[in-house]
Amino acid sequence: MSTAELLKGAAELFPDEVVTQAHVRHLDLPQGAGRFALITLDNGLDHTKPTTFGPQSLANLNVAIDQVEAEAANGEIVGAGITGKPFIFAVGADLKGVELLKRHEDALAIGKGGHDVFKRLSSLAVPTFAYYNGAAMGGGVEVGLHCSYRTVSAALPAFSLPEVFLGLVPGWGGCTILPNLIGADRAVKVVIENSLNQNKQLKGAQVHELGIADAIFEGADFLEQSLIWTASVLRGELAVDRPEIDRGEAWDQAVARGRAVADGKVHGAAPAAYRALDIIEAARNGDLQQGFDAEDQALADLIMGGELRSGIYAFNLVQKRGKRPAGAPDKNLARPVSKVGVVGAGLMASQLALLFLRRLEVPVVLTDIDQERVDKGVGYVHGEIDKLLLKGRVNQDKANRLKALVTGSLDKAAAFGDADFVIEAVFEEMGVKQKVFAEVEAVVPAHAILATNTSSLSVTEMASKLQHPERVVGFHFFNPVAVLPLLEIVRGEKTDDASLATAFGVAKKLKKTAVLCKDAPAFVVNRILTRFMGEIQNVIDEGTPVAAAEKAIEPLGLPMSPLVLLELVGPAIGLHVSETLNGAFPERFTVSENLAAVVKAGKRGFYVYDSGKPELDPEVAALLVQGDTVLTEEQVRARVLDAVAQEIGLMLDEGVVAEAQDIDLCLITGAGWPFHLGGITPYLDREGVSERVNGKRFLDRGVASVPA
Repeated sequence: MSTAELLKGAAELFPDEVVTQAHVRHLDLPQGAGRFALITLDNGLDHTKPTTFGPQSLANLNVAIDQVEAEAANGEIVGAGITGKPFIFAVGADLKGVELLKRHEDALAIGKGGHDVFKRLSSLAVPTFAYYNGAAMGGGVEVGLHCSYRTVSAALPAFSLPEVFLGLVPGWGGCTILPNLIGADRAVKVVIENSLNQNKQLKGAQVHELGIADAIFEGADFLEQSLIWTASVLRGELAVDRPEIDRGEAWDQAVARGRAVADGKVHGAAPAAYRALDIIEAARNGDLQQGFDAEDQALADLIMGGELRSGIYAFNLVQKRGKRPAGAPDKNLARPVSKVGVVGAGLMASQLALLFLRRLEVPVVLTDIDQERVDKGVGYVHGEIDKLLLKGRVNQDKANRLKALVTGSLDKAAAFGDADFVIEAVFEEMGVKQKVFAEVEAVVPAHAILATNTSSLSVTEMASKLQHPERVVGFHFFNPVAVLPLLEIVRGEKTDDASLATAFGVAKKLKKTAVLCKDAPAFVVNRILTRFMGEIQNVIDEGTPVAAAEKAIEPLGLPMSPLVLLELVGPAIGLHVSETLNGAFPERFTVSENLAAVVKAGKRGFYVYDSGKPELDPEVAALLVQGDTVLTEEQVRARVLDAVAQEIGLMLDEGVVAEAQDIDLCLITGAGWPFHLGGITPYLDREGVSERVNGKRFLDRGVASVPA
């Protein structure tokens, strides 16, 4: 079947494709270097709708190459180039089309179609050039790899091969050409390491340093400078030197390093990274076609697998649902916030003050019980701004301005008398928080929002003794505040729409992913994690060795083991949340006497790291009182997953959030659960746990799985 026929068939499966055109124009190169054909990729939309490659888009590029190929064969042009519309080169395959595929042969056609079109660029009778003028990802990066030469804009903000992050492999040449161009170790960094590091992006300068691009030019006249450079190359005045690739031991070491990175991130639980590494390993012989065939096969296998569907589902949750929160009131009801108050000046309060300051750029004032604490809190914020200045993230003028905006005070009336939004981050105890809110309510303006950063206490009860409980809202951040995007916004029984709308408006300015939660014990993330951790603690208390209980969870590929997570949260906080939930739901949430003993002994966690790796602290081991019921890893895993599925089912029945999608969004953005799980509910559906426990799936077939 011809490439054109292959793509026509694929296009019929994807009627809603946003089609990219491939416009060919001709120009005379500088210095009399000759006539040049330039292909521009453009979907006709502005930079907020990046250019993608669906089947029809690939077909359009194929037709453009037909024209250029004929011109090259006839000696009408001396070279050909490819570039993108303003700010965007191309961001790869159109994932909306991938979601619709139901058959392995259709998935294979997508891989083969991309290869068949792109590799024509390397077989033209004239040299080819890719001009990475703007954002380039996935297939956008790969189309350029098939060219003879590449230039990159210094202003390019984002360049990556994100496929492994989503559950795919770079399947249009990325796994095969890249290691042959820049060496296996650098290719592993781009394909595996950056991808699994929350899809880390490269900037233009890094693309050049890695050797992916042969030259770098400023953004303002990027194309003009690239064409002058092209003319020099074609006239033979400028030779492009590329380093010799080490195909010996260095290649083996690079692949081994990639496997170690993958093991550390997904623990063998998701296949994409390992498939990519197999192709990189085999690419050592330089046989590109063999590599392309392997990419096609891996792409098709992964497209028909659950991890990719979960990955796309997770990506859509973060990119779409995360930006349009379910159940949020009309944004026009939101009131402006021109001054923020923070009650408390400890580490959490100081982190919050820094975030509000940087994102809102309004006056922020901290209060606490003594001057020393207030000074320490303000000092922390100043210190963090100094770090930003050193890194070049802010200039001196901006740093001075931000520092001037943050102040501290012992007098709440003076501090909060003109504040529009006051958030408390004091000790997690109901009486303390009620007292603080009573003091704040007495001095703030009538319109001011009172927000609580509680992780588990009732917002309704906290507001119950106030004259205006309607303006109290839960505003629960996750630690570290600067890193984790989630913000659980909790509506108390009396919270009014204007207060809630203001909270969502502030969340958006803070660049947080806001999810609306009902005022239920521990809200979403802490309730699920506490049930999850509680069940692991239970099996340890009953007699399963700590190491076996931890190892049982590895197949989920979580960012860290449960007990390492407990260490990060702090055993005392973990114990407190389990006590809160035990009070609310004693039949399901236990309070571990072993955990209580660890907290009482002042231990920061279960492990010591003397050897660099976590090992059970002998002092903790001496504290543990265990039964004699030892479960297998499979039994532990089943018990933990059953407990989580049950809890999520109950939370949805209670209306804690609007849908299962919000549970997943919370776990991805608030607890760092991996994209390849889709959060948790697609995994529970895929493993049959949902139906076993609740008698039904959380998500309809095809939502985060292959359509029926």
